[in-house]
Amino acid sequence: MTELSFQLYSARNTPSLEDFLAKLAALGYRQVEGYGGLYADAPTLAATLKKHGLAMPTGHFGLDQIQDVATTLKTAETLDIKRIYCPYITPEQRSADDSKWLELADILAKAGAAYAKEGYGFGWHNHDFEFVPTTSGRLPIDIILEGAPHIEWEADIAWIVRGKSDPIAWFDKYGDRISAVHVKDIAPVGEALDEDGWADIGHGTLNWDELIKTVQAKTKAQYFVAEHDKPSDEQRFAARSIATASKWK
Repeated sequence: MTELSFQLYSARNTPSLEDFLAKLAALGYRQVEGYGGLYADAPTLAATLKKHGLAMPTGHFGLDQIQDVATTLKTAETLDIKRIYCPYITPEQRSADDSKWLELADILAKAGAAYAKEGYGFGWHNHDFEFVPTTSGRLPIDIILEGAPHIEWEADIAWIVRGKSDPIAWFDKYGDRISAVHVKDIAPVGEALDEDGWADIGHGTLNWDELIKTVQAKTKAQYFVAEHDKPSDEQRFAARSIATASKWK
């Protein structure tokens, strides 16, 4: 079975994170992925993860966080995070032309060098906006990965699809830099509107039984992270998704 991790952002509205971690462990999860809002008390989080037999090999850190290298390194060391991914920028941090994307690439390149020096993997996590051409005709994802040629990519497959792009073409182009993927599904048109059109893995329109084989064949992904951006029931999402992944080799 492909080891399925769980992005804890999917459970950001759960009343008790510790109770939810216990449920994840009972379902068979052994890994989770963190996000910026969880790191305020990293020692307590580390102890809670250990209590439930969970590891956090990957984590999302915001743009401000990744530039505070010392603090992020301390957090990563405390939680035993191996790979650090920057997941998002706000609309105000983007530009219609290339300018702000070039600035972002420079920030990521410098951060990547700092983390690599300390033995950590570092990369970018995409949404859909990186696949909208700039006024020059270039795609922001290319500007980022070409401008920061040594960083990794955590490819969010469903966001690539929502960006009207072909994930397999990107595997062919940057597969040797894809160190993790977000395993996410898209509901049929008009369904799950209360969940922003996302679906539990294996219950949407993406053929993950085949996609996972392509990911494994064409990329260097070591981590496969289940995520749902707006689940109405995070426990349902967790249970149905690991049931789907249990069929994968």
